[in-house]
Amino acid sequence: MADPKGFLTHEREIAKTRPVEERVKDWNEVYQPGSLLPIISKQASRCMDCGIPFCHNGCPLGNLIPEWNDYAYREDWTEASERLHATNNFPEFTGRLCPAPCEAACVLGINQPPVTIKNVEVSIIDKAWDNGDVTPQPPERLSGKTVAVIGSGPAGLAAAQQLTRAGHTVAVYERADRIGGLLRYGIPEFKMEKRHINRRIEQMRAEGTKFRTEVEIGRDIDAKKLRKRYDAVVIAAGATTSRDLPVPGRELNGIHFAMEYLPLANKVQEGDLTVAPITAEGKHVVVIGGGDTGADCVGTAHRQGAASVTQLEIMPKPGEERSSGQPWPTFPMLYKVTSAHEEGGERVYSVSTTHFEGDEDGNVQYLHLIEVEFKDGKLEQKPGTERKIPAQLVTLAMGFTGTDQENGLVEQFGLELDARGNVARDADFATNVPGVYVAGDAGRGQSLIVWAIAEGRSAAKGVDRFLTGASALPAPIKPTDRSLTV
Repeated sequence: MADPKGFLTHEREIAKTRPVEERVKDWNEVYQPGSLLPIISKQASRCMDCGIPFCHNGCPLGNLIPEWNDYAYREDWTEASERLHATNNFPEFTGRLCPAPCEAACVLGINQPPVTIKNVEVSIIDKAWDNGDVTPQPPERLSGKTVAVIGSGPAGLAAAQQLTRAGHTVAVYERADRIGGLLRYGIPEFKMEKRHINRRIEQMRAEGTKFRTEVEIGRDIDAKKLRKRYDAVVIAAGATTSRDLPVPGRELNGIHFAMEYLPLANKVQEGDLTVAPITAEGKHVVVIGGGDTGADCVGTAHRQGAASVTQLEIMPKPGEERSSGQPWPTFPMLYKVTSAHEEGGERVYSVSTTHFEGDEDGNVQYLHLIEVEFKDGKLEQKPGTERKIPAQLVTLAMGFTGTDQENGLVEQFGLELDARGNVARDADFATNVPGVYVAGDAGRGQSLIVWAIAEGRSAAKGVDRFLTGASALPAPIKPTDRSLTV
């Protein structure tokens, strides 16, 4: 135990963000550089090293949180990094992007603010990179087996790295022009600078992983031919089909899916574009959807100089404390103020869009909405509450409905789908096609980055067992796992 009295002596402190008026003028990460290290030892000391560490249960990866908290308290960054990497391939991703279900399950959180697990995690990995503790780990010998990984998001990258280190020759296929999936083109730069992805890719290249960009399986390469070329295939193509809003006026110009809008802003930061073709500059922006993707649209609109930003959510405003239906250590649905919300805009709850109104040129100008409420477990409109708000740019951030079924990948492989439209798999993450496995959102449905990495690691074990008859790779979860965090 780091400090027996740490949780009594020190209050919770989190990373400090840069002033709003400063950060909205650039696309750098919102946190103040160096603000964590001076406080992280004390924050790690708040960990109680519980006899039953429920934070393990809250984390799908089973991160060894009390262990690396102890090393962080002692400022033994090398050992802390080793413990961190024992269960997580990319802690710099999760430390920045994961909503931290581990903190929701922290025993201290029963009656006090929980340990800042996420901040400790990101401090350890950033220090490890600075100290040169993160190095390539190429296999000692090759198996002679080949694996294709379709998709380069967190699930695909985790599976690829595990399989490469197991000695297999791995090629990652990505339909975009750069590796990273939603990490690259879905997550704004102000949430995670892409240099973190780039150096992981270089590490993986040094280990032997091959990358093939601008290749879409199903369109550029027939899936059946890919299966014949490789000994095994991992499908980690994500759940990229955006949920639409089929209301009158949807066809008007200026209404876009979030994943049409966000990647263009990232391409500007990559230097591919000078100005994003879809921009919020000078416009009244409405974001439909109250989740993290919606918040990403809000922060992006602020940086592009929107005249106003309004975020709509059909569900009621969450509470600021756990409800009786979401007891510890479950992951509660609480009211959350992200860095994007700190920067301005209005959040409107319990409303539903009825239709859009445009001008004579076919451009959206207004969004008509109505208030809704739950009655007998169903959402019903409240008569007399209709109103319209200015909307010259609308982004639809209402989630995703499943993996892409239009590019031919599902049909060409002959994959079976489950009742929710995801690629079906067995206990080893294997599909109905021999040698073809699925990990991440493509099989699970839209979920968290920490689940994607856990699934990639677990699917890699299934593939390794298929190729060699046995596997020493870890498998943190089973396909049916939902843990206490859902």
